[in-house]
Amino acid sequence: MGKKSKKQDRQQPGATPATVAAADAGVEFTTHSYEHDPSAAGYGEEAAEALGVAPERVFKTLVAEVDGALTVAIVPVSASLDLKALASAVGGKRAAMADPAAAERTTGYVRGGISPLGQRKKLPTVLDASASDHPTVCVSAGRRGLEIELSWADLAALTDALVAPVAR
Repeated sequence: MGKKSKKQDRQQPGATPATVAAADAGVEFTTHSYEHDPSAAGYGEEAAEALGVAPERVFKTLVAEVDGALTVAIVPVSASLDLKALASAVGGKRAAMADPAAAERTTGYVRGGISPLGQRKKLPTVLDASASDHPTVCVSAGRRGLEIELSWADLAALTDALVAPVAR
């Protein structure tokens, strides 16, 4: 993975708030782009296949409501979010998937391109514990067809994520 400076990344064509956030933090990361197919059934599965990366290493960013508060969950594309586990992890009682429009408005990203990095509003975040099984993971870099690969520890640090088992 190539370390990119803040100045370099801001000048890169297609820089996103996610890549700028990673560059500003000085963490090592690599971006991977692919041609997004609008007819693809699942954004994360499409990314894993296009990049030739195991689905367990590609994580999707989901926005849920826990007791009425928006909360981000980062789980492998090969798994589903366990809403009860998410609520429990953040000390809540009830969780449900957030309204997609509210998720887009709050994060500043479009569905299928929501990155856990560089969001418009910082939300409580939970990273599934399975991320620690891999030296690096891939998450959306802020738009469909662009992924950012970084260490799971850097992802957790940059998002102030609680690491807990929230996938099933």
